[in-house]
Amino acid sequence: MMLTAFIESVGLIGPGLNDWPHAADVLAGRAAYASERTVLPPPAGLPPAERRRTGPVVRVALAVGHEAAAASGRDAAALATVFSASGGDGQNCHAICETLSGDDRQLSPTRFHNSVHNAPAGYWSIAAHAMATSNVLCAHDGSFCAGLLESLCQVVVDRVPVLLIAYDTDYPEPLHAVRPIVDAFGVALVLAPDATERTLARIDARLTDAPATTLANAGFEALRTGNPAARALPLLDALATQRPARIVLDYLPDTRVQVDVAMQDGAAEHAQ
Repeated sequence: MMLTAFIESVGLIGPGLNDWPHAADVLAGRAAYASERTVLPPPAGLPPAERRRTGPVVRVALAVGHEAAAASGRDAAALATVFSASGGDGQNCHAICETLSGDDRQLSPTRFHNSVHNAPAGYWSIAAHAMATSNVLCAHDGSFCAGLLESLCQVVVDRVPVLLIAYDTDYPEPLHAVRPIVDAFGVALVLAPDATERTLARIDARLTDAPATTLANAGFEALRTGNPAARALPLLDALATQRPARIVLDYLPDTRVQVDVAMQDGAAEHAQ
């Protein structure tokens, strides 16, 4: 079965990648890539009390979600959302483990509510005043494709635009030794059922057993394999270089997702 949608906008943040326009220039070779720690902006749209409670995973999700929603020109409050990540807030998890291993095992309410997997979706609903449906998924290293497939199903079946937000952040030691996620990375896509004046590309997705597409740039390939959300990079590379392509994204151990990317008229202008 093939699922089709139209990408209207992208949000991105990652190591050495400040936002989608910057990342598009780097991926397309128009700017040099310098891998640096991800710089997370303050979470926009939240009241001061909620803003102070956020950790890296929420900041990543909100940063890319706001960027993609704004670039699409759509009302963020009305967009159905799909959030997908392989885990939650690694730093918060570490802090909880430290507390539970000590003598005083009382957890703060903030630590507790930030420990749930759908915390970014909750903060998004506050920041964007979102009232549309929201799904939150986890599929270990296949989380980006799980989110993409869920988003495509909603686009195809419900005929509504969907904001996909995929993200993962690193863990402190000693958790990092057993779950070595590379830094923080997030990507957001607004997917629509029909082409619009803002369409960047059409994508047709289906399952495949073909090998995953790799990246020629060693730094990007290390990021692709080192952060589950960065499994999106081959798709982003096609969008940045404004070329039709057939790419294969990592998903499950024996199943991947083939995506045919067809650039639309005007895509070059929007990708800049």
